[in-house]
Amino acid sequence: MGTGFSKKKKQARMMQEQLAKMQEEIENLEVTGTAGNGLVEITLGGDNSMKRVKIKPECVDQDDIEGLEDLILSAYNDADKQLKKESGKGMPGMPPGMSLPPGFGF
Repeated sequence: MGTGFSKKKKQARMMQEQLAKMQEEIENLEVTGTAGNGLVEITLGGDNSMKRVKIKPECVDQDDIEGLEDLILSAYNDADKQLKKESGKGMPGMPPGMSLPPGFGF
């Protein structure tokens, strides 16, 4: 009985370490979403924080602020979609943002 328990404990510890590594990889992840053929770019970190916003001067039109707002929103949504895709890799069927590191399997 002691050997089986030790083995389970070791497996649990390994799983914890691998999940911690995966969390660190996700936190270090950066994705960039674009809109308007690159007129607006938004970069998100793995924690979903906005890291950068780039707006090309040619898309700034004082008479069409709503258009710029739409581009920013679209770029953010694109980046968010990419972030969910990247952070969800590794284990089919797991909820977005939840995955296991490469090589981890049951």
